[in-house]
Amino acid sequence: MPLINLVVVLIVVGVLLWLVNTYIPMDGKIKNILNAVVVIGVVLWLLQVFGLFSSLSGVTVG
Repeated sequence: MPLINLVVVLIVVGVLLWLVNTYIPMDGKIKNILNAVVVIGVVLWLLQVFGLFSSLSGVTVG
């Protein structure tokens, strides 16, 4: 994945999260959970993009 695409995706995710936090009224606890889920998802996606998470992709549960 080219670096410019990576930066664009991170900017879009950040702007969308900011828009949700700013303009959608919700309880602070729900906002914190939403922010944590998005940050964890982005970190896992970045690890996958850079190949640091590929060793765990073969692990199955069940």
